[in-house]
Amino acid sequence: MALALAHVLELPGKMRLSKEDYLTVQRIYYPGFTIGGASEPLGALLLLLLLFLTPANTLSFWLLAAAFAAMVAMHAVFWLLTQPVNNFWLKDAKLEGMGAGFFSHDPFGGHQMETAVKPDWTMLRDRWEWSHAVRAALGLLAFILLVTEVVL
Repeated sequence: MALALAHVLELPGKMRLSKEDYLTVQRIYYPGFTIGGASEPLGALLLLLLLFLTPANTLSFWLLAAAFAAMVAMHAVFWLLTQPVNNFWLKDAKLEGMGAGFFSHDPFGGHQMETAVKPDWTMLRDRWEWSHAVRAALGLLAFILLVTEVVL
């Protein structure tokens, strides 16, 4: 949730940037956010393990199941909406290390953003920025559900 929330907090300022400034600013995220983003799948796996260790048909089980569903949805938003834009913007970038491996990964095969007509940069910007807002909301929902489960 923290990384997606950081993007949301930047959103108002970034929406005012020119194309050149926006594309320059986008490059600061790689590879730093890639390293931080590696914790998200780990968190989902640990939550799944906790779910399996919780007695079924209890309130705790259903709160954990809902939190896990929110985290899965958060990942789906990334892979379906955010990552194709990352791949499009970074297709000519010379990344190294973890960033190079991660951003060369296209789970759906054949860069989704590659079309006969090059997408407008504002469409790509909006898709990238708002997908992070959705991810932050889903992460916050998962967090609230987990806190609720702990408190009850």
